[in-house]
Amino acid sequence: MKSFKNKVAAITGAGSGMGRELAIQLAEQECSLALSDVNESGLAETVQLIKKKNPNVSVTSQKLDVSDRSAVFDWASKVAKEHNKVNLIFNNAGIAFGSTIEGFESNDFRRVMDINFGGVVNGTQAFLPYLKESGEGHIINTSSVFGIIAVPGTSAYNASKFAVRGFTETLRQELDLTKAKVSATSVHPGGIKTAIAKSSKTNDSVRALGLDPNTAGEKMSAQFITTPERAAKVILKAVKKNSRRVLIGPDAVFVDLMQRLLPTFYQVIIGKLLLKQMK
Repeated sequence: MKSFKNKVAAITGAGSGMGRELAIQLAEQECSLALSDVNESGLAETVQLIKKKNPNVSVTSQKLDVSDRSAVFDWASKVAKEHNKVNLIFNNAGIAFGSTIEGFESNDFRRVMDINFGGVVNGTQAFLPYLKESGEGHIINTSSVFGIIAVPGTSAYNASKFAVRGFTETLRQELDLTKAKVSATSVHPGGIKTAIAKSSKTNDSVRALGLDPNTAGEKMSAQFITTPERAAKVILKAVKKNSRRVLIGPDAVFVDLMQRLLPTFYQVIIGKLLLKQMK
């Protein structure tokens, strides 16, 4: 896919952060948009920003919980009818959660998995038939740098993002083998300057790791170095290049290299560094 002009892109988590920036930059490239988010006010703001950038672009929006499988399938069908086709699905919605493995409740773990991983599965399966019909489709699934390495205190988030990576890599191979006119890219952002860490839920169990649950998310956010604008630009470039995987930010590149060179010892290094910075 060398151009987004006259294409149709569906984006989850479009009410803020990377999802919003992806929508804005796609609109600038004359791509029609179907946007969703659980946050209706944030979603409405994104639509307003897009209309200011490109008043002529076709935009639809819908409140959506990506963990609701039937709702995602209904949305995909609606998008295909309203826009006559769908070329891209950005499965971008996600949440963060901090807890030790001993400390999380099953409902907390399930919620992270249902949104971060289940949302990707739902979005992929719901939109794939329409992408195939378009004759030129692409699936973009947001994993994380935490889908490359594991970090103490974020087991549920780690598990969900490792799952997204494995799922997307399998998907890409299956699409290649079946010669489908659809491709897939796994996205691994490092620290992006969005509200995900600040707004994340962290329970008291992380005190056992030397962390303060009241400030852990804010301290982590302070170390983020890549803007959503930059992240979106890199992602869209990767789609045009048909990349199998894309690393977002110099921190993601560093972490990936460290994991390759020190596939097990990185755990000792990253744990000590992170905890030292967070204290």
